[in-house]
Amino acid sequence: MRSYDEAIRRHALERPRAPAVVTPGGTLDYGELLARAGRLARRLRARGVGPETVCAVALPHGADAVVAMVAVTGAGGAFLTLDVDAPPPRLAALAASAGATHVLTTSALAGRLVPPLPGSPLLLDGAEPDGPADAPRPAPPRPDALAYVSHTSGSTGTPHAVLVEHRSLTSYLRDSADAFRLGPDSVTLQLAPLGYDASIRDTLTPLVAGGRLVVLPRATLLRAEPFVEAVRAFGVDALLSVTPSFLTFLAGHPGAAEGLASLRLVVSSGESLRPHLGSGGRSLTSGRLVNQYGPTECTMTTTRFEVPHAPDTTADLVGTPVAGARVLLLDGEGAEVPEGAVGEVYIGGVGVARGYRGLPALTAERFVPDPFATGRGARLYRTGDLGRRGPDGVLEYLGRTDRQIKIRGHRVEPAEIEAALLTHPTVAGAAVTAAHDARGRVFLLAHVVGARLVEVTDAALRAHLGRTLPAHMMPRRFVRVDALPTTRGGKVDRAALAAGGGR
Repeated sequence: MRSYDEAIRRHALERPRAPAVVTPGGTLDYGELLARAGRLARRLRARGVGPETVCAVALPHGADAVVAMVAVTGAGGAFLTLDVDAPPPRLAALAASAGATHVLTTSALAGRLVPPLPGSPLLLDGAEPDGPADAPRPAPPRPDALAYVSHTSGSTGTPHAVLVEHRSLTSYLRDSADAFRLGPDSVTLQLAPLGYDASIRDTLTPLVAGGRLVVLPRATLLRAEPFVEAVRAFGVDALLSVTPSFLTFLAGHPGAAEGLASLRLVVSSGESLRPHLGSGGRSLTSGRLVNQYGPTECTMTTTRFEVPHAPDTTADLVGTPVAGARVLLLDGEGAEVPEGAVGEVYIGGVGVARGYRGLPALTAERFVPDPFATGRGARLYRTGDLGRRGPDGVLEYLGRTDRQIKIRGHRVEPAEIEAALLTHPTVAGAAVTAAHDARGRVFLLAHVVGARLVEVTDAALRAHLGRTLPAHMMPRRFVRVDALPTTRGGKVDRAALAAGGGR
């Protein structure tokens, strides 16, 4: 299997003037994309970038970052994208944990990266020569060569550097382009911020398909009205990385459904989609809505589910495995559970990453031998997630083993309560966390958002929930907040809520 960038090269040779990357400042066609990436790749090779070399991409959201990712691959190296709006010490820590030895950045950014990132920076706006124009292209990367490094979200502790190989990335990008029916006529908006693996899907899948990638300033993407207007103005018809929190935020914007009518495809991931669907959010999207599930350690996505226009809001359905993936539900003894029974989700197949860099004990704990595989060396990734499979083979996500809340002997999934809260006409957002009282007893705390919630009593909210939920799932307290805090990746920041973010 050749690397994903061979598909981009083919589009550039066959359709050099076709638009590849569109920004407010102009359009980069496929021929220009290939030429710029080729020149930068020669500079990188002259600096010693090659197989198993990690190059940090510390660039603003824009066309240069897209070129840089393709160039690092063209040089034979592996890229690590960084969110340059994050604090510099965090960027340095992420680069160090990933083993980055080179960094691509600009003169302006290089001066702000203190402590500095490893190695002498290669400045995109510098006068460094490209390297010999007639230098032979390096051999295509081996399937088991390192393609990129990404970090876990850190929601359960310190982020870990995950090593993903070319066979995993290329298989995933090609399958995604096919599954989403992307092609030369598709127009995809890059939504996920750099530094998150979802941005790799956002950036490279449209280019592998030969389509048009729209890259806009982050300020445009974070506010409902400019976002909806941008979708309309640029003719965007596909969103590949939307969190349910962002969908719920958009649904509260007047006229959002009409403004997003051009979208034929919306792909959701990162959180439970159930609360959004439970609040009637499916009507926001008139085209295809796809719910994805998968950890960073398994190349972004493991299962997909096509959400019908009249969805089942009683279950968080995440679908069936993508091409090359296997999903097993195992009990505490490592045996497969029967259909309909709850088990821990284990993932196998081509998407399973190499492991965590510099953490052999954790790698051995999470990436375990696959006792069900016929070939030698096969591994399963132990997710820590719970699920069950229905008779149609569709996987239902039941939350994390370490995130479910135990109340009076009952295990509670917060998403179920959030979905019920969002059916209240005045609730525009909801997040449920656990808290402890003065005697150390666990209780449920519901954070709710809504312009008119000051007029709704806690008793009225409890009465609403009592129509569908049992007593042990009733929050003891309701905290009204102006907005739910979110991480840079667009997920609800539950750690901030648990730390007391409310009034």
